[in-house]
Amino acid sequence: MDRPARVLTLDDIEDLRAYERGRDAYRARVIALKARRRVSVGPLVSLVFENRETLRSQIQEMARAERMVTDEQIQQELDVYNPLIPGPGELSATMFIELTGEDLLRQWLPRLVGIERTVVLRLPGDGDGAPPGGEIRAEPEASHAESLTRPDVTASVHYVRFRLDPAQVERFARGPVTLAVDHPEYRHHAVLPDEVVAELLTDLRD
Repeated sequence: MDRPARVLTLDDIEDLRAYERGRDAYRARVIALKARRRVSVGPLVSLVFENRETLRSQIQEMARAERMVTDEQIQQELDVYNPLIPGPGELSATMFIELTGEDLLRQWLPRLVGIERTVVLRLPGDGDGAPPGGEIRAEPEASHAESLTRPDVTASVHYVRFRLDPAQVERFARGPVTLAVDHPEYRHHAVLPDEVVAELLTDLRD
């Protein structure tokens, strides 16, 4: 889908001194934004639905941590993150497998191979008593999938995308919308809160 108007450019990224001056207030805004975009699915998995601003914040923080000062360095980060910006009719999410401690990592990551392909959005039907509007299965982000997926163990972070046609966008708007993980070793679901649905419609309809 078309996304040129959404991509980040060098002009969108503040230099380190300017960013440092406004960082505290900016980070507070981004934390609040991400809270409206985070959904927990069961005890181990959460998804943060990304948009242009959440990804800009990641580039700003990466540039700050790595002391990036050249256009070439920043452009490399833009090239990594711009493909994650959702286009119209799309949702893009970072999926986290939230495990703490080596024992849990060794226990769960081999069991959850392929989990990034088992995330689905379940939409409502057309009216009271109507059957559900179907499932939209997540697609792993192609530019990251190869480096994050191995046959014997999964990664703790994945990038996925959902593509909705106009009719599905309208079903999404009506709700309720369920986000589910349907992996043989991990089956959980969560109904998206109204606040999250409203926030994500800004991606789907923009």
